[in-house]
Amino acid sequence: MSAPTASTTPTPTAPGGWPLIGHAHRLARDPLPFITSLREHGSVVRIGIGPTPAYVVTDPALTRRVLVTDAADFSKGGKIIDALRVFFGDGLATVADGDTHLRNRRLMQPMFNKAHIATRGDAMIDQVREMVGRWRENEPRDVYADMNDITLAAFLVALFGTDLPAHLQGEFTALMPAIMKGTIRQTILPPWVTRLPLPANRAHADRVARLRALIDQAIDHHASSGRSAAAEVPADAEGCPHAPAAAAERVGLFDTLLSAEAQLGRQQLQDEAITLLTGAIETTGTTLAWTLYELTQHPDVEQRLRAELDAVCHDRPLRHEDLDQLPYARQVLQEAVRKYGPAWMVTRTATRDIVLGGHRVPKGADVVWSPYLHQHDPDYFPNPHHFDPDRWNAERAPTTRGAFLAFGDGRRKCIGENFAWTELQIILAAVLQTWPTIELTSRTPRAQAVVTVKPDTMAMAYSRVKQAAPSA
Repeated sequence: MSAPTASTTPTPTAPGGWPLIGHAHRLARDPLPFITSLREHGSVVRIGIGPTPAYVVTDPALTRRVLVTDAADFSKGGKIIDALRVFFGDGLATVADGDTHLRNRRLMQPMFNKAHIATRGDAMIDQVREMVGRWRENEPRDVYADMNDITLAAFLVALFGTDLPAHLQGEFTALMPAIMKGTIRQTILPPWVTRLPLPANRAHADRVARLRALIDQAIDHHASSGRSAAAEVPADAEGCPHAPAAAAERVGLFDTLLSAEAQLGRQQLQDEAITLLTGAIETTGTTLAWTLYELTQHPDVEQRLRAELDAVCHDRPLRHEDLDQLPYARQVLQEAVRKYGPAWMVTRTATRDIVLGGHRVPKGADVVWSPYLHQHDPDYFPNPHHFDPDRWNAERAPTTRGAFLAFGDGRRKCIGENFAWTELQIILAAVLQTWPTIELTSRTPRAQAVVTVKPDTMAMAYSRVKQAAPSA
């Protein structure tokens, strides 16, 4: 990166800022049109978040320098991260850069390799199919709520195993929506407001404390379950190829971290579990809701997707080993991730006075990058508001990957990306296999930028009666 003394040009300031609040009114009123409009003003654009300046990077090549090439000059931080850290501690997504982050990431990495995730695949499929099969036919349902509930249940099975007590799973399911709502509130309010002893602040703190207690119970149960599973394997079954798989199904991915508890400590285990839960639910649930919506708007895409599922699975339920044979399903999901996020604004903090794209950024300033902005860049994604899964086929994908930053990049890239794709494919397949017809019953949803880009409303009805194929 250029030295601070290098020749620089004045950083353009976005128009429309107000005294004291800067561009906060635009970020609150029309955040997505505002953030994408900044591309017109330059590769780095200054905005005001309240009285504090922030520097928005609109060029994906510069964002990759922030995340990869010159990552040491941009630490994990900024308003969003600071707000999350207050309540969720130093989990992998919020802990500061340095030795602690590197150690914890190294300890957690085995949880998320493809082979380890595969041990959880069929248990997740069973959980999801059971939940989706309970829906009543032709009854309008809140898609966003359903997808978040299913995502949480599948993730709990993957994380803690198949024998998590029902009362713990029920409390997690009841608690997490309120936790996520409170977390979003904390990120958009001024820090001094979140520190006041207001009822909403106290309620959020109480819920987070309860979540930590639930995680403690799940960890203790998980640890004892793992020991029991090992003890229950008969001596004459040691050579049986199914014994390790059965034990893995019961204990779940979190067993990897339990073996490192002496290095991490109980507080850190809690922080990591909270980070995994909050990071996995909202983003995955949002993506699935938008994917189902797009299928209702593009019957040709839905028909092609169902045909691929039928060709691979025929009349049987999906199995984990089928996922690699569903390339079009992956394209559909990747296009939903591109179009809707999952996160729309992410922050870093400049660790020194630096020059970025010919503009001086002072030490301590927030540097903002937006997956949504980059993934709607017409230079990389022609007609970016159109839903086109074929952007991701083998011929076209290489020209689009440079601006696809939904999972970040570099040393802070989302550790759970492999898991996210697996869970997305499992849930989408389960819905389509269980329900031959899906129909939007609400008005067209509008995108709301909070932490993720979520629908303001979305209801669908499901039928086991096959819909007629669209005419040519």
